[in-house]
Amino acid sequence: MIKNIISGIKAYFGAFSLISKLKLWKYFVIPMIISFVTALFIGISAYGLSDNIGSFISKAWIWDWGKDTFTTISSFIGGLIIIVIGLILFKHVIMALSAPFMSPVSEKIETHLTGITNHNHRNTSFSQQLWRGIRINGRNLIMELLLTIPILLLKFIPIINIFSTILLFLLQAYYAGFGNMDYTLERHYQYKKSLQFVSKHRGLAIGNGIVFILFLLIPVIGVILVLPLSVTAATLKTVDALQLKNNLPNAA
Repeated sequence: MIKNIISGIKAYFGAFSLISKLKLWKYFVIPMIISFVTALFIGISAYGLSDNIGSFISKAWIWDWGKDTFTTISSFIGGLIIIVIGLILFKHVIMALSAPFMSPVSEKIETHLTGITNHNHRNTSFSQQLWRGIRINGRNLIMELLLTIPILLLKFIPIINIFSTILLFLLQAYYAGFGNMDYTLERHYQYKKSLQFVSKHRGLAIGNGIVFILFLLIPVIGVILVLPLSVTAATLKTVDALQLKNNLPNAA
């Protein structure tokens, strides 16, 4: 697991140069716009809602003693909830809507790595790729929200809340990497087999997603560049994994 996580992270080191070498930047224009607009919308919404959620949580404390302390904690938890849900929504929305644009990029990278121009993989249309992206990311969104809620509740428990933060980060990373890997997997596997593949290679997904989430912490530039670099890095490692399973030949 740890080895695969490190491998997923290291794949980013050659992503920028590979994109330039294969002249792929033009394919990322629309996904970059989608990323920026989505981030702007979610950011504005989050700013307006954080205080309201904090105020709502603070009402749970009906006693006078410790009211100020609990209100302060509630405001922090409210802001954290908004940030977490915002990140979850952001990544799944942009991954779903960008699927028809990312799949061709993934295919070009795969062709470069394997040297095969006449593929035997599944041929899918723009609408099929979009539906696949919506289906995968819709499923992942529901799963991530269901797992995130109990982890957020652990924030109210001292000491344990430190570990819950790490667990929350890794959960976010896993589903981000999941979405990035599926741009390659959709050509080779049906829906259920793709889920099984990522489950067996969850370390690669987490490694890819860790950098994905960290990129989002970089104002503006991070939001714009996160998809091009993360999809390229995910494709490199997913193709490697497929080659190890003999689903793809190695380049001559």
